[in-house]
Amino acid sequence: MYDHTFYQEEIKKLLKDKNAILLAHYYQDPSIQDLADVVGDSLELARHAAKTDAPVIVFAGVYFMAETAKILNPGKKVLLPDLSAGCSLADHCTPEAFTVFRQRYPDHRVVSYINTSAAIKALSDYVCTSSNAERVIRSVPEDQPLIFAPDKNLGKYLIEKTGRDMVLWEGSCVVHEAFSMEKLIALVRKYPGARIVAHPESEMCILRAAHYTGSTSQMRRYVRKSKASAFIIGTEAGVIHQMKRECPEKEFIPLPSREDNSCACSECAYMKVNTLEKLYRCLRNEAPEVHIGETLRKNALRPIRKMFELS
Repeated sequence: MYDHTFYQEEIKKLLKDKNAILLAHYYQDPSIQDLADVVGDSLELARHAAKTDAPVIVFAGVYFMAETAKILNPGKKVLLPDLSAGCSLADHCTPEAFTVFRQRYPDHRVVSYINTSAAIKALSDYVCTSSNAERVIRSVPEDQPLIFAPDKNLGKYLIEKTGRDMVLWEGSCVVHEAFSMEKLIALVRKYPGARIVAHPESEMCILRAAHYTGSTSQMRRYVRKSKASAFIIGTEAGVIHQMKRECPEKEFIPLPSREDNSCACSECAYMKVNTLEKLYRCLRNEAPEVHIGETLRKNALRPIRKMFELS
């Protein structure tokens, strides 16, 4: 078993030798974030995947993210350290079930969150991220009925923001839906001056208590610009690594889940499937590789292109 230093140095060397780019989500382990060429949210990473010249894209994230990179780069090799890195939102919205669901609303168009499989994207009219979801929804004529999938919490937030009466798929993120209002109240009492920032995948009770709601990238910008010195962070705790790097003088308190009886923060088990060792082996062997059939890829690309046009 090698140590972290070995893996870090070897990964740097392999990235250079293979002319590869490493894209990492904010929820990845800090040791992986520190090696990445780009660290960002789903929209930022999709944009970089769309424009990179690198022949090899290594995606330190979950499967739907690497799949999106492959949709945008059919001629490039897209690698994922562990193919089992799934997503509770994407995994529980299957194309078979969603097809039946959509058939119940034949006059509706579909806006799907980027946290979906390529098959769901191919069944959608629009794709969005938490960064641009409101803009995408507002771009659709008001008289056009909509289905929003798969995150019901983000959907409820968008209904409140836009006034659109959308039909929602009943899905949720296991991390964001598990935040405890009781523990949030306790943290506010302990840190009375702290600002609460939350991701819109959280339940409405958390969002109503938040001083700011936004995507992970938007949360980072808010923290940088805010004059407050302490923040309660209502999203996966991996994003705090970048916040601390940018604002070392500020304090960041992760919001725990209802099931968490310790002082530990909420983490996404899917995101943490990736490790330095797996990343090293992935680069060394150029596997596991993500593959998508061309017909499916083209059908999934169409709503993604609409998203970029609107963004």
